[in-house]
Amino acid sequence: MKHSPWRGAGIPTPATPNDCPPVKTRCHCGSGRYAGGGMSETPAVQVNSLVKDFRGSFGCGMIRAVDEVSLEIASGEIYGLIGPNGSGKSTTMKALLGLVTPTSGTCAIFGRDSSKVDSRQEVGFLPENPYFYKHLNGEETIRFYGKLCGMRGSSLRERTEELLELVDLQDARKRRLGAYSKGMLQRIGLAQALVQDPRLLILDEPTAGVDPIGSRQIRDLIFKLKERGFTVFLCSHLLEQVQEVCDRVGIIHKGALVKEGPLEELISIEDQTEIILRNATPDLLHRIHELAAHEEGVDLVRSGNPRTTLERLFLRETVQRDAEADPGSGTRQGSPTDGTPDGCHNDTEEDSP
Repeated sequence: MKHSPWRGAGIPTPATPNDCPPVKTRCHCGSGRYAGGGMSETPAVQVNSLVKDFRGSFGCGMIRAVDEVSLEIASGEIYGLIGPNGSGKSTTMKALLGLVTPTSGTCAIFGRDSSKVDSRQEVGFLPENPYFYKHLNGEETIRFYGKLCGMRGSSLRERTEELLELVDLQDARKRRLGAYSKGMLQRIGLAQALVQDPRLLILDEPTAGVDPIGSRQIRDLIFKLKERGFTVFLCSHLLEQVQEVCDRVGIIHKGALVKEGPLEELISIEDQTEIILRNATPDLLHRIHELAAHEEGVDLVRSGNPRTTLERLFLRETVQRDAEADPGSGTRQGSPTDGTPDGCHNDTEEDSP
């Protein structure tokens, strides 16, 4: 048996001499990276002009779920795709995983066409609603998926121990999954997606239905994965959590990617300063610096752009966009979509040097 193209999906495939993956040597640093090459310069994910149309019912014609979406995720990066229900998030992920065939456009995983089975050798996937055998306990579940992926003996035992520790389920290893909470099920889901140590982890709503404590535990797990060099592509409705963990974010609305880029740039309010002055000139800022320098006991810790929140950016790019398309609907003045100083986070508090 060779490694399954689906990490944790439970689909073993027979190996042939010509399609076995190259042998990799694990570093003894526990980082999850491989010796002899470091982090790949090839993007982990490339989506180019992706279009997906579905046939509507009752003569409604074709429905466009994804409309010319293009994005790129660097190796080792955490990328968050956010959008309203029905905006095309899951369809984009399914196209990348080869679960649906694009109408047009291309998807690639580490430079390999995602429509080809071998592109999934380095992918772990946790769907929004994973199904598990409730009569198995946590340890048996990880071993089950490990065996489906071709693991045996001591390597499987060691990997099971490592994953139980990673997801903090050692104390529940002998408990049947039927008695697990929603948060515990999501964590065992992460463990089975990681059983073969993939380079790319795709998470569809990893905290759906999870209480705040469980959500925080999953967030901490994502941080651990980043420290180990994993690439994570996730979608979530919990914008605060996305803002905490993601390096870059894309906002998808009605099938189109309406905003995309580094998180810090997206939530930066460029026409304001930390003081806060709108459209402050360099000369004025220089005079303020000089004034502060001549004041005894005053330190100007830093100056720059304040930050809005990801939630406000999201509302501006979705709700306000709809309002502009339909002027009759109107928006309440001073709402979270207007981008006024009332809605910004004045991130001026920093530790003094």
